[in-house]
Amino acid sequence: MNVAILGCGHVGLELGRQLTDRGHDAVGVRRSSEGVERIEDVGFEAVRADVTDATELETVPNVDAVVFAASSGGRGAAAAREVYVEGLRTAVEHFGERASAPDRLIYTSSTGVHGDHDGDWVDEETPIEPTTEKTEVLADAERIALELPPEYGFEGTVARYAGLYGPGRYRLERYLEGPVTEGFLNMVHRDDAAGAVRYLLEADLARSEVVQVVDDEPAHKWEFADWLAENCGVDDPPKRTKAERLEDADLSAAGRRRILTSKRCSNEKLRALGYEFAYPTYRTGYRAAIEAYLNDA
Repeated sequence: MNVAILGCGHVGLELGRQLTDRGHDAVGVRRSSEGVERIEDVGFEAVRADVTDATELETVPNVDAVVFAASSGGRGAAAAREVYVEGLRTAVEHFGERASAPDRLIYTSSTGVHGDHDGDWVDEETPIEPTTEKTEVLADAERIALELPPEYGFEGTVARYAGLYGPGRYRLERYLEGPVTEGFLNMVHRDDAAGAVRYLLEADLARSEVVQVVDDEPAHKWEFADWLAENCGVDDPPKRTKAERLEDADLSAAGRRRILTSKRCSNEKLRALGYEFAYPTYRTGYRAAIEAYLNDA
């Protein structure tokens, strides 16, 4: 199987590594020379191209599958729309118009499209309720990923990621030092974020469907922070209720929305499809970070 990973960053690099380790061919696409070097350092083919530019995408070879994992780099809603909506549309149209079109597309989205559910469980059948301009952009991109590829003879899948963590993104100090505001964390380790996409491609599953990519256990932030503190041998961090945090004068509108957004994301569908997690919960996923912290203490 030949796979192009458009926007081959944090998860894409791991996806390319997993694919090539299992005998597949992967090509990672980044728009910077530094990004290309990172792909080459991992050990698979790299192409320098802007995924929003159809002309530059011509340098990407024909593939069996396209994974659209591009990022807007934390910029605002306008930049997000340029990448996630217009960039995705450009990629689908470009590869779909090729004489040798791909067989499928996987678009990596976010569980942020669900909005607030007051701590209740959500799954793929739950109507999405984006609450910010950026999550509205992600919802629009999901529709493109599912509706546009069939116009070109192939199928799309949405892999809806929970909060990513893993090497370089453990953010231990944030929880060890606090203060920690109450609420739920829906998480997935980088290796499983990549592994789930690799599995859906290899097993040829979830065509024209949405799959939530999240681990087994949504974590209450206070319990998670206390668990980290205990395992790192430090005092429990200070805590804040949502009401206390909302009283802060320096809280931005975006921060207020994040605090008021609460849900627990189910991975029942991904489990039913047969995916086996490398890190089923944070208790296994954070072990490497805890060991590194103790070694440095």
